[in-house]
Amino acid sequence: MTHPLDDPAWNSLHGAHARFAVVHGRAARYDHEVAPFHALSDPADPKAWDDLADLVPLGEAVVIPGAGGAARPGWEADTRIGGVQLVATTLRSEPAPGAVPLGAADVPEMLDLVERTQPGPFRKRTVELGVYLGLRSPDGRLIAMAGERLHPPGWTEISAVCTDPGFRRRGLATRLVRAVAAGIRERGEIPFLHTSARNETAIRLYQSIGFELRKSTDFTQYRRTR
Repeated sequence: MTHPLDDPAWNSLHGAHARFAVVHGRAARYDHEVAPFHALSDPADPKAWDDLADLVPLGEAVVIPGAGGAARPGWEADTRIGGVQLVATTLRSEPAPGAVPLGAADVPEMLDLVERTQPGPFRKRTVELGVYLGLRSPDGRLIAMAGERLHPPGWTEISAVCTDPGFRRRGLATRLVRAVAAGIRERGEIPFLHTSARNETAIRLYQSIGFELRKSTDFTQYRRTR
């Protein structure tokens, strides 16, 4: 048996996130407004890629976490980002004073913060994937946020961790990560996260607060060519 985190997108789309899934045979994807991720039952299976082609218009780019980056017949890999997957082992989880839940009404501010900080993919319905928490400045501006994304059985990914550049080095992101993790653990699940393998600063931070490296992975963008 494979581990749920070996293919968290596939396991999420066939579990807790089935309501956001578009499935065709051995391929699946999130609703375009929710997340950019696609998944295959087995990236080594040509038939899974054929099924994916039925879900993807010619020329459209897709992101398939952990597929390895090699080109398949009818597809080309045009962007590959090396990543790492970390799991919470000794992370202290606790509520964050001042943190507020974020929802649909906050999406314009969330998208603006994401655009300025580039924590990773975030779309106008990503907020529906789980709990999102934010911190606001005294004048009410959203200055930091973090929330839940992939949700394979027994695990929940912490994602969209970002802080306005003018408010960094104050520990706001760490406070929110601990708070999101507290909610995950209350459900009896384990927090995990992904980040770029090149982002050594983030990796060191996550390891310093109680995350442990589980594996290296990749986030490759493929484009259908025929």
